[in-house]
Amino acid sequence: MRESPPKLDSSSTPDVQHQKLACDSNLSTHHPNANFSLTREVKPYQRQKVLTWLDQNVPDKRLHHILRVEEMAAQLAHHYHLDAEKAAQAGLMHDLAKCFKAKKLLQLAAAAGLEIDPVFAANPHLLHADVGAIVAQQEFGIQDDTVLDAIRHHTLGAAGMSPLSCVVFLADSLEPGRGDTPELETLRSACWEDLHQAVWLTSEYTLKHLFESQHLIHPRALMTRNWAMQQNLQRGRQHGS
Repeated sequence: MRESPPKLDSSSTPDVQHQKLACDSNLSTHHPNANFSLTREVKPYQRQKVLTWLDQNVPDKRLHHILRVEEMAAQLAHHYHLDAEKAAQAGLMHDLAKCFKAKKLLQLAAAAGLEIDPVFAANPHLLHADVGAIVAQQEFGIQDDTVLDAIRHHTLGAAGMSPLSCVVFLADSLEPGRGDTPELETLRSACWEDLHQAVWLTSEYTLKHLFESQHLIHPRALMTRNWAMQQNLQRGRQHGS
């Protein structure tokens, strides 16, 4: 296995084709659980097997990102009293299909009976999250639906997704190798305060960039934003009543 990964260059270009934007900063300065230890709290399950597979199938830069998502997902889960082990599993496996060619993504998606809508057909790489859940199930025997859903929802999200899915969605966008603008710093702060608000704001940030860059937007990304906003506003009305 590779040595422990260095921090990515904070000037790296956001990956807008995946409907999620990049972010960066020192995670330990942005949340109240900076001393949470992933290795202490999260059981190894078959982590080494997954790491070996990743080492053989993804480049160094992608592996570094994956490890940071794994850690931040576990920390967020711990903060919100969720299952940190499941969050770490989903974080470690969220990009299993990231480097698959478009043809392979389309073939695996079709074989699994996934709907290939016009946006997926135009940009098959958006299927990497859904296909990644298939790989996690078939290659590593993952059967837990909450873990599989967190993997398949990490890019586009989904209306009604679980808190664990929200955690991995946010960790993928806001892990500390992603960017350091004031707007991203605000999003990081939000993710430790309210999951739905953070998903709402992060989705809007991504959508704004996609509109400005004239990229196709998958309907699920819009549905995720609308759902998260409604959840946040509804809770605000309940607290105000």
